[in-house]
Amino acid sequence: MSELLQKISHQDEIWMLQAIELARLGQYSTKPNPNVGCVIVKNEQLVGEGFHPKAGQPHAEVFAMRQAGRLSEGATAYVTLEPCAHYGRTPPCAKGLVEAGITKVIVACPDPNPFVAGKGIQILRDAGIEIVVGVCETQAHTLNEGFLKAMATKKPYVRLKIASSLDGRTAMASGESKWITGTDARLDVQHWRAISGAVITGIETVLADDCQLNVRQLSGVEDISTVVQPKRIILDRQGRLPLTAKILKIPSDVLVMGPYRPELEALGVQQLAIQSLSQLLTNLVQDYQIYDVMIEAGATLSTAFLQENLVDEIISYVAPTFLGQSARAMFNAEFIRMTEQLRFKLIDVTQVGEDVRLRLKPSQETV
Repeated sequence: MSELLQKISHQDEIWMLQAIELARLGQYSTKPNPNVGCVIVKNEQLVGEGFHPKAGQPHAEVFAMRQAGRLSEGATAYVTLEPCAHYGRTPPCAKGLVEAGITKVIVACPDPNPFVAGKGIQILRDAGIEIVVGVCETQAHTLNEGFLKAMATKKPYVRLKIASSLDGRTAMASGESKWITGTDARLDVQHWRAISGAVITGIETVLADDCQLNVRQLSGVEDISTVVQPKRIILDRQGRLPLTAKILKIPSDVLVMGPYRPELEALGVQQLAIQSLSQLLTNLVQDYQIYDVMIEAGATLSTAFLQENLVDEIISYVAPTFLGQSARAMFNAEFIRMTEQLRFKLIDVTQVGEDVRLRLKPSQETV
């Protein structure tokens, strides 16, 4: 692998960052495929570029090679993810790069998908193509955190979304929670839903808010129909979901984990057997190709995911308000000792309208 990690020039980083921005254009539409961008450069000039727009359509390298045409011969390709090596709905891009006469390929991220996993790089190397791996790898990795984790571990990347007051409350004692945060924060949540393959919630949230948990508006996206909507997964162990719930407007996009109900089957709702949260996540990857999951739920379900160490990232919106001690807390576990606390590291702080968005990941530090 050391031979792949060659010296990276500043110009290489510039071209790769351009490929990453191209890949981002498909972030709402490529599921379950990863986001990939490609630029082709010859004599320090851009001659072709492309991104993968949707599963079943050509990959980024194909669009870039089509644009470059004969200029691909002797050129360098910058690709955000290792070129595929297998025949799926599209032919392998690694072979396409060879046939186009590309002489150097620079890759941001290796692909842990067992169908690829070094095979794409090997095809290129066997053809005498110079390979460099790891240019802007961190930036490229963030584009496909769910895909890369699922391919490597068979578990999806799990984001837990919380909206709370300054005193850590998420709803009034009655369950009323509209609205703690402002419109800008609620629009920001739409982005995280849109990059998710599924949104998981509990029956209490559905009963309290009659929520839909779909993507209805995105900044910079005029045609919302281009967005691959996330599955909505409801954990309903006692079978209390009303058939009139708004979340059932498009029943084919809903999965319910709970006792079997023939009336849900008649609507077209997919039903899941009651299982552990860990097994549920594994099944989402294996059976539904869902690699990014967002939790939008009350304290009980959110706490369960946290205590089972199933959360990869917390997205916490904090509003400049106090709701008081009788309001519902965001977390309902009872700890006795400091050693029981769950610690996180802050990776980003952003003001969103009048609210603040914190992004945190589990800390490896011990108390």
